Amino acid sequence: MTLFVKIGLFTGTVLATAPVLSSLPCLIGRASAADLDALEEQIANIQAQQRALQKALVSVQQQVAAHRAATGGTSRAAHHAVSSTAAHHAALQGISGVADTSEGVGLAEPEPVVSHHRYASGPDAQPVFSGARDVPEVESVIGHRAEDVVSRLAENNVGPHSRETVGAQAAGALGDHGVFHMGPVTLILGGFLDAAAVEENRHTASGTFNFWQDIPFQNQSRYHTNNFEGSARYSRISLMARGNVDAHSTISGFFEMDFGSGASTTDAYESNSYSLRMRQAYLAYDNSEYNVHFLAGQAWSMLTPGRIGITPRQESLPETIESSMLAGQTWARQLQFRFVKDFLNHRLWTGLSIENSATLYSTTGLGTSGCTINQTSGQVCMPDGQTATVGYNGVGLTNPALFSNEIAPDIIGKIAWDPHWGHYEVEGILHFPHDRVTTPGVGGHNNTVVAGGGGGSMILPVIPHKVEVRLNGIAGYGIGRYGSVILPDATLNANGSPSPLLSVQATGGIVSHPTPRLDVYGFFGYQSSGRSYFNSGTGAYGYGNPNADNTGCYSELSTGGCTANIHSVMEATAGAWYRFFKGKYGTVQGGLQLAYSRVNAWSGNGGAPNTSLSEVFMDFRYLPFQ
Repeated sequence: MTLFVKIGLFTGTVLATAPVLSSLPCLIGRASAADLDALEEQIANIQAQQRALQKALVSVQQQVAAHRAATGGTSRAAHHAVSSTAAHHAALQGISGVADTSEGVGLAEPEPVVSHHRYASGPDAQPVFSGARDVPEVESVIGHRAEDVVSRLAENNVGPHSRETVGAQAAGALGDHGVFHMGPVTLILGGFLDAAAVEENRHTASGTFNFWQDIPFQNQSRYHTNNFEGSARYSRISLMARGNVDAHSTISGFFEMDFGSGASTTDAYESNSYSLRMRQAYLAYDNSEYNVHFLAGQAWSMLTPGRIGITPRQESLPETIESSMLAGQTWARQLQFRFVKDFLNHRLWTGLSIENSATLYSTTGLGTSGCTINQTSGQVCMPDGQTATVGYNGVGLTNPALFSNEIAPDIIGKIAWDPHWGHYEVEGILHFPHDRVTTPGVGGHNNTVVAGGGGGSMILPVIPHKVEVRLNGIAGYGIGRYGSVILPDATLNANGSPSPLLSVQATGGIVSHPTPRLDVYGFFGYQSSGRSYFNSGTGAYGYGNPNADNTGCYSELSTGGCTANIHSVMEATAGAWYRFFKGKYGTVQGGLQLAYSRVNAWSGNGGAPNTSLSEVFMDFRYLPFQ
């Protein structure tokens, strides 16, 4: 009874002060300094009373739930009680703990009762007590608010990302401080300031982005020189806008940008003026009544491994500093139209995604001169005098890089399963390389082949929320561009039609969180490409041809040839992140990563050359919203 008396007293106090607060605007104008001090003290007292009232209400809910459980009651009434207090709780504070600046002084966040997985149902989500263990479960998301992930999620002991981790930042996590309400729309800020550098034993002018195909062999002088390079170009800005369409559906839009693009005026000598680029930009619709989800725009490909459900910004990405992430990592960011449905209390997820297609060709040995007509970009001369057209350079507002001929989008399907322990996925992709072969002055014909593959991923929570093992891999033909090494998808056969190359890529790793401030990780990645080739006269064509000239790969500035088509790339890496400061001002963290990569080329005339790269990465980040 004492508790109920306290609630009554607190409620009376808050209600009694309402008339006084309503008259404050006209009193402040003629108040003295002493009066203002007294007013601030009264406001502080009211805030303290409201916080105590909130805690008392939660305690009563727990007691009621425990009593119902003890007497065999159902939870339906508890859910009804929760929904009936939704408006009051929203007026006091959102689940995020962010002040509602439209109504005056914000309230402090109540003590969190659940540290990990929560299930989203909007910003007004309320605690629901089962009574079984007297532990509340909040129908919200990870962290402290419901705005970030709007899909309901099942408990799998892996859960969504903790926002301050680098894996979450890579996927596009939003902050829990920069939340603003503009009428019915909620705006959420995210991003970080990044200062990263790398010291490496070869000179690859790509900064902290590993471009493995450019690692020099022994015939290049830069193989024998060390290199240091750093920048702030991967600092990131993100913004999400979301609103409730009705009680069951939500619409949201997400933007994410960084400065990873190099403009034609960018130089490393004075201004280092890297240009803004789009990482993600999409809209999403989620319906919790029918458990359907739709996404349209540029986002991480659905082929990218996830960690819970099939949910945007919950992709499973390495915690590495290198912006290329890890050799063998499956990913792309591209336009897509994604349709997802979840079943069995959000444990089984199925998805179909129609995504932008592109075919990366290797035309080793084939030239653009010697044909009977003038060649344009994207056209190559076949040994028999025919011309194969695989694409065309961008024009207008598109940069003048090669854009391949594509007859259809990539089609990706995925099934995700979230039991009580772990996250498991299987996926498949169809791709349709397309070109045209022309006999000059006679005519030509189009060629389309079917490529694709399949794979899967899993996350095993060895010690839930402390230690997890991650495995993923995919294999198939014509899908090399979906790996971080960006190996070719296809080459051309003797008649000029596309010849998809076998691609195999896989990663494995362990991630540990020994303390709330420290994250430690170790990963291994591998990606390989098959070979497809033909010979005509004395010429060796295609990818991985055993007659290719590799005789000049071993001596510095050799005059011999060094075709060195890449067969495989592996990377082993380990590192850690430490959060020096974390509070209402955000998070400041630093990272250190050691990495070793080895590149093996297909054998040819002169053997199978190989090369390697050792790197030390350093990074400092300030996350003002996390």
